[in-house]
Parts: sequence; structure tokens; C-alpha cells
Amino acid sequence: MLKRTSLVIAAVAVLLAACTNEQPPAPGAQQAAAQPAQQQGTAPASGTAAPAATQAADVQIPSAVDKKLKIALVSEFSIGTFSAQYLQGVKDQVERFGGELIVYNADGDLAKMAANLDTAINQKVDGILINHGRAEALQAGVQRAVQAGIKVVAFDNDLDQVDGVTVIDQDDYSLAWQGLKNLAQSIDGKGNIVYIWVGGFAPMEKRNRVYNIFLQRYPNIKEVARFGSATPNTALDTQAQMEAILKKYPNKGDIAAVWAPWDEFAKGATRAIKAAGRTEIKVFGIDLSDEDLQMIQEKDSPWKASAATDPADIGRVQARFLYQKIAGEQTPKYFSLDPHLVSRDKLPEKPVNMSELANYINGWGKSDAAVSPWMAALESKNKK
Repeated sequence: MLKRTSLVIAAVAVLLAACTNEQPPAPGAQQAAAQPAQQQGTAPASGTAAPAATQAADVQIPSAVDKKLKIALVSEFSIGTFSAQYLQGVKDQVERFGGELIVYNADGDLAKMAANLDTAINQKVDGILINHGRAEALQAGVQRAVQAGIKVVAFDNDLDQVDGVTVIDQDDYSLAWQGLKNLAQSIDGKGNIVYIWVGGFAPMEKRNRVYNIFLQRYPNIKEVARFGSATPNTALDTQAQMEAILKKYPNKGDIAAVWAPWDEFAKGATRAIKAAGRTEIKVFGIDLSDEDLQMIQEKDSPWKASAATDPADIGRVQARFLYQKIAGEQTPKYFSLDPHLVSRDKLPEKPVNMSELANYINGWGKSDAAVSPWMAALESKNKK
């Protein structure tokens, strides 16, 4: 038994190490290597971009970015509040740099997403941001973009085979392990759980790998039900499916917890559990928004914790990497933002929103990744 447990722990370590070590330091980190305090310092609050921390009067703005750039954001979908806040982060950063953002939303249709990518290329945009999607649908188009000299940065995608593309994520292995470990501790390592999951998305596939290891690590935790789908009304559809599960397992103790590695899943499960008066069931999720925080802070909420990164911060970092590429700077092939576990017991009694979360969760929303010295000057020049 000890040998098997050691192997499981080693497997988790390998997954986490792969995600953590696959990337070189971000260019901003290289430039500020002699200033560790800056790299670990705090960014301004309320979503202000980190470049303000590196402002210098004598920094020259690269000519390639010292103009109004046309930036395309090609998204697979825009479901839920996480996507809305991510989009706002991208928009804010591009606008601060004086650029124009064109948004293409495929509404979950990969063929449409590929067509939108072709449209962006044909419009000769200066840079392309990709949000989700799969390499099987996008790789050919991304290759065309790169060959045409258009810079590309992808978020939560598996575009590993195209040279010159930076792929960022939320460190999904760490996200999943933080949440699952918290779940196991909360139910003393034993009990029946419900797993809400959908395949076909790069971050979901990564989270599922950790979940499979989790079941080996905690053999007294048993999955009794699994369901999930991404729809235009994911939270509502999840609620209906969870209601059916609760009827199948009607007694207290039948279900100890729910693992929902997407906040739309967690919202639906939480509403069903509260409506059924089964708040002894604990919900653990991934991703966070203002709406999610409100639900977590509600009295007797079954939603106990969510592992997350600030979606707006993701958008800002992705946009900064793109501008670095356009400026001719070297950027890493892979970059993972550091996730945080946000649990009810870390929050105050008063309601909080995402802009206030940094006051209670150390490091929240303060990534200084992809920061170049000229960015503060560019923001200042384009300040309205």
C-alpha cells in the first residue's frame, strides 16, 4: 500500500513539475533579474496593469508597437462570467497600449472559430489572441498567420506544434490538485463524490488527468456519478442534471462532495443542492467570478472553495505577451499563471468582489509576467 501511494504521489509531482518547469522565465523577469523585489512586488489594485511598476522616463518605445495596432481575439466561446472578465482584461490592456481590439466569438463551433481565424488573417491584423479551441481545428490557420508575420498568443489551447506561438494557461494541473486536495481533506479522505466534467477542451483534459491520480491517492473516495456538458446554458443544465442525481441518492451521507472543475458546473450543482436542502454536500470548483464569490459567501452555501486565477489578469498577461512579440522580444513557448485556492474560511463576513480579493488572497490578480520597461511609457502616451 505504501509503495502504491508513493507512486501516486510521484505521478502527481511529475504532472505538477511538467506544468511548472516547461517554461523559461518570462522576458520581463530576465530584464528585471537584478531587481527581485520588483518581480515579487505588488501591482496596482483594481486591475491596473503591472507595467506601471516599471515606468522610466528615458525608456524608448519600440517603433513596432508605437502606433495603433489592430488586435484580433478569436474565441471558441464566451460562456459565463469567467469569460466576460477575461475579455475585459484583454480589452483593458489593448486599449491602454492604444490598440484596437476586434473580437470574434465562435459560440462553441470549432469550424466557425477556424473561419474566424482565417478572417482575422485576411484582414491583416497585427496580432492574434486565441482563447481556447483545439489544434486539430486551428493549427493550419495559425501556421498561415505565423508565415504571414502575424504574431500569435494562445490561451488554454494545445497549439504546441506551431513554432513561434506562445501558449499560456492557468497551470491546470496545480489548479486541479489544489481543489481536489482540499476536497479530500474536507471529507476526511472518504465518501462518495459526484464528478461534473466534459471532455474536448485542453484545460479539462489536463484537470481530468489529475483527477484520475486523485482517485488512486484516496482509495476511500468513490465516484458514484459523472455527467457534464458545455451548452449555451451550462449552469442551468447542470442544475437540472444535479437535481436528478440527488433524487437517485436521496439520503444524507449518500454523497459527500461534488468536484466541479469549471465554475459554471459549480454554480449549477450549488443551486440544485441548496434547493433540495442537501447542504451537507460540499462543492469544490475551479475558476472564479463576482457571481461565484457571492454564492460561496452565502449563508450555508455548499460551495466551499474554488481554485482559480484572476480571469482579467489572464487577459492582461496574454495581451502583454502579444505586444512583446510584436516588439520583437523573445517570449517563452509556454507560460502558466500561478493559481490560488479561494476558500470560504479565507474570506470576511462582508461580501467581497474580484477587485477586493487581493486583500484576502495573497498574490491574487498581481501577475507581473510579460512586463517590459517600455510598456509604462506606452500606456502613459495613450492615456485618455
